[in-house]
Parts: sequence; structure tokens; C-alpha cells
Amino acid sequence: MNIMAQEVHSARMTGPRILLVVGGGIAAYKSCELVRLIRKGGGDVTCVLTEGGSQFVTPMALAALSENKVYTSLFDLKDEVEMGHIQLSREADLVVVCPATADLLAKMAAGIADDLATTAILATDKPVMAVPAMNVRMWEHEATQRNVEWLRQAGVHVMQPEDGAMACGEFGPGRLPEPETVWLEIAEALGVDPGDVGASEIADYLEALEPEDEPEADWSPDDEGEAVPDEESHGGGYRAGGLSALLASIIPRSTSHRVNDDAVAYGDDSFPQDDTGLPPLPQEGWGEAAPDGEEEPLPEPDMNSPLLARKGSASGAPSMDPGALINKDLEAMPMAAPGDPDAVVVADVVADPLDGQPAFELDPEYRPLFGKHVLITAGPTHEPIDPVRYIANRSSGKQGFAIAAAAAALGARVTLIAGPVHLQTPPGVDRVDVESAQEMALAVKKALPADVCIMVAAVADWRSRDVAMAKIKKRSSAPPALLLTENPDILATTAGSSNRPRLLVGFAAETDDLLENAKKKRKNKGADWIVANDVSDDVMGGDENAVHIVSAEEIDSWEPMPKRDVALKLMERIADALKD
Repeated sequence: MNIMAQEVHSARMTGPRILLVVGGGIAAYKSCELVRLIRKGGGDVTCVLTEGGSQFVTPMALAALSENKVYTSLFDLKDEVEMGHIQLSREADLVVVCPATADLLAKMAAGIADDLATTAILATDKPVMAVPAMNVRMWEHEATQRNVEWLRQAGVHVMQPEDGAMACGEFGPGRLPEPETVWLEIAEALGVDPGDVGASEIADYLEALEPEDEPEADWSPDDEGEAVPDEESHGGGYRAGGLSALLASIIPRSTSHRVNDDAVAYGDDSFPQDDTGLPPLPQEGWGEAAPDGEEEPLPEPDMNSPLLARKGSASGAPSMDPGALINKDLEAMPMAAPGDPDAVVVADVVADPLDGQPAFELDPEYRPLFGKHVLITAGPTHEPIDPVRYIANRSSGKQGFAIAAAAAALGARVTLIAGPVHLQTPPGVDRVDVESAQEMALAVKKALPADVCIMVAAVADWRSRDVAMAKIKKRSSAPPALLLTENPDILATTAGSSNRPRLLVGFAAETDDLLENAKKKRKNKGADWIVANDVSDDVMGGDENAVHIVSAEEIDSWEPMPKRDVALKLMERIADALKD
């Protein structure tokens, strides 16, 4: 080694030393950007390229970016004379496996060492970080989740993959996090300053959320990778600090929280659920046999207790119809006595509880959808930012509720999954109230199978990646940057489901290029029809609509008409389609 090379090598040794194991999969291309970010951040990186990884990136590219030799084979005589795999695993400050495929995670969990990458990982005495990337079904598989849990228990820091669209066309958790995010995790693990490499937006966000009067605490990961104060830490591994420590102190970033998010979106059955989708309340001791063998009766509840939730009181938004409120408590009101100033006086005309619902003048014998199950989503979704703020849209839910009423009038069994709206449930409709896109995705999955599914809801495309547990305070400086992540694509997920309805209809609310965007959406989402409407002229919240029915065969454009008429015409067309 000449003098100049020695100086360059010595300069590199002043920064953190990373051994980067590049696994197979299309996400391997991001490893090149990760190498560049590590070098820009002052780190030295040596790459081990697996056989699968070499199908997507070349040793030449990684060598050029890292300015170090790239290792590929366990059986390289020149390298192994000096037990190269041992040296590689011991000289680094941190071993990073990125991307970590399902195969690599399984081998790491089982202690398999059948190539240079797995041998180096098994032989290392340094902290190991794994960054998973794989198909959503592979990530959610019980075997993968078990392997991840074993690795975390062994002290391996396994990052949570991102949600989003994948190269295979599916959507969900399993995407490799962006290289900037991985670099921030690496810098945190080693306790080094990440600089301004990919951190500007997150730094602004954290600065806006930082408590003003609370002292900083030192944090360390526990057995499950949770960030906890040093005095409460009970796990090994590296010491956390800086960026993620601050984030963990303000917004929970625990693995369990993120996994539960995915369970909501994709129906994790790891705990028993009732019809609400929530774990049942404890029932211990209720209904146990009395000593004489008879069933012990339940204690009579205090119906006047302010703590007792009455049936149906928490199933949805409270009614905003004064007439309905009068009817609800009519029987409990005392009769007005002449001259009694304290008596409650009820209006002579009580509002019809069905007032405001679409009234379809149909022959009672006309029931073309009898025996069919129609599943409908309606309204907006609210995606929380903190306890008082959320991301939403201007959908009123009127069109979806009108379609549900029309389907019931035509004899169908109707399940209506409604976002946060103040609309009465149409007669004969089974309503399920939800708030977020993840809750709606789970409700749709539980409601299937169905003969027809009509996705009218205006589901928010994004949600806040981290929900603050306390209200985000306004600061004099720039507002906080919201870090967003994609919501589950309910229409596409239903189209790919094993319980796919016979007819799947989606809605496309557009402000420009209406028909072109609708045709693309029908093809990309796998829907049979798309009902397209232009929402640039205050259609949301209005009583009229002009729609275009886009199918594989044709585009049928309808004149503007009341939403109730759109609903009836659409359901009659659906009834005709089901006859074929």
C-alpha cells in the first residue's frame, strides 16, 4: 500500500465502519443509494453481495460507490487464506443486511451459514441491523413473523418495512424503506450525527414536536426493540440516541404499534374478535354454575348509571335530526298538564323518522335483487394526525347512502360501511360505522363474501405515518412537516381477494381528464366498472350528480340527475348484469 493509499485508508477509519450485506430482490437497487449516503455521511462501507443480489446490482457499481472491494464468495482462496469472513464480520462497527429477504431472515434465525453473507452474519460479534423487503404475503406469513421475533429476541434490530405498492402489483407492508430512512437508523445505532443527509424534513418535524420544558432523557432499546429510559432498559444491543430517541419519546414507534396497524388493514387473526373487530371485554366469572348446579343469574345493571353505555349508543355518530331526538325519548316524557310550568311540551307534529331518506315508488313485487348480498362503502375517512386534527375530504356520503337505499328497495341484503357522516341509515340496511381507511379495509374484509361490491367511499390516499399522542403545538417557526404513508387500497385489495364479488364497482371522483383517468383506474384496480364523476363543481355535498359508467366494453354517460335517481338507475343496471 503506497503512502497516498495509506492516508486515504486512515481517513476512512475515523468514521463508522459498516458491513453491508446486499440480499436479492428488486429492492437491491436501493443499496447503491444507501452506500452513497453512508459515504456522504462520513462512514466507510464494505459490501458483501449475495448471489441473488448480484442479479440486480453488480459488484462494479457497489465497488465504485463504496471505493472498497466487494466480496461475493465464501470460497475465494485469496480471501479465505486469512479467514476473510471472520475479518469482515469483526472489523465493522455495524452489520447491515439490506435488503433482507425472507430467505435471508429465515437463515439468520435458524443459524444457517451456507454462503459468505450468512457466514459473516453468524460469525460477527458486532450489532446487526436487518432491513426487510419482500412481498406483502411473505412478510405477513406466520413463518416470517416468527423469524423476525426470534431475531429481535436475539438482539438483531429489524426495521419495520414500509407500506405501499410493490413491483409484483400488490399493496401492503413489505416495501424497503427509503435509503435516507435506513441511513438515519444506522446513524442512530452508532450514535453518530447523520448530518443533513435526508434528515431535513424529519428534523423540522421533530423540532416542532419537541417538548419545551422537559429535559432530554437517555434511551436504550429493550428486548423487543422498544426505546425505553436507561433505568428501565432490560435488553442488550446497541445504545440508541439522538433522532429516533427523541421521536420515540414523543410518538410511539414501537414494532408492536406498527404491526397492529397492519393487522387492522389486513385482518390479523392473532386475537379473538367480535363483530366490532375489537378484542372482547373480559367475561371471567360470568355465568358460572352456582354450587347447587343452577346457573347463577347476572346482577341487574343500574340503568341510571352514567357509566352504563346503552345498546347502540356507540355504534355511530349521534343523530342530528331534532325529530329523531324527540321520538327517541317520547315515551319517557311526562304529559303536559295545563298550567304546569315544569312540564315538557312536545310538538304536535312529530317528525317522521324516515324523513330525508330516498323514497322509491316501486312495485312491492319488483325485487330483482332478492337473495343477493350488496356491499357498499360510503362517505369520507378521517386519518388522525394528533388527538384533535385529522386528514379528510369533502365527501358527504349522500350518493353512497342513496345507493344503499336503492339496493334495499330492490330486495337485496345490504351492508353499508360508512365513514364519519351525519346521515340516517336507510331502511332495511345493515350499517357499520368506521373512521379511518384501515378500519374500513378491515370492515370490508369481514363483510365479504358478497354478490356485488360498490366502493363509493372517498378513502383518503394517505395517512400520517406517526400519530402524535398529544396535540401538536403551534410554533413561531415553520409548521411541522407531516410524514405521510399510503393507506390500504381497498378496491384493489378486494379485486385480488379470494372472496372477490361477482361484480366489483368502483367510483372515480376526478377534477380533470375524467374518462381517461377512470379507464386507467378500472384497469389498474381490477374493477369491472368504474362510475366516474366530475367533482370540480361542488358535487361533493350536493344533491345532483352526472356520472359515466366505464366498463371494459363501453362508456355510458348519463345526464345530470338527483343522486337518488342515479342510485336507482345504477342498481337496476347491476340487477340486469347479474342476470347474465
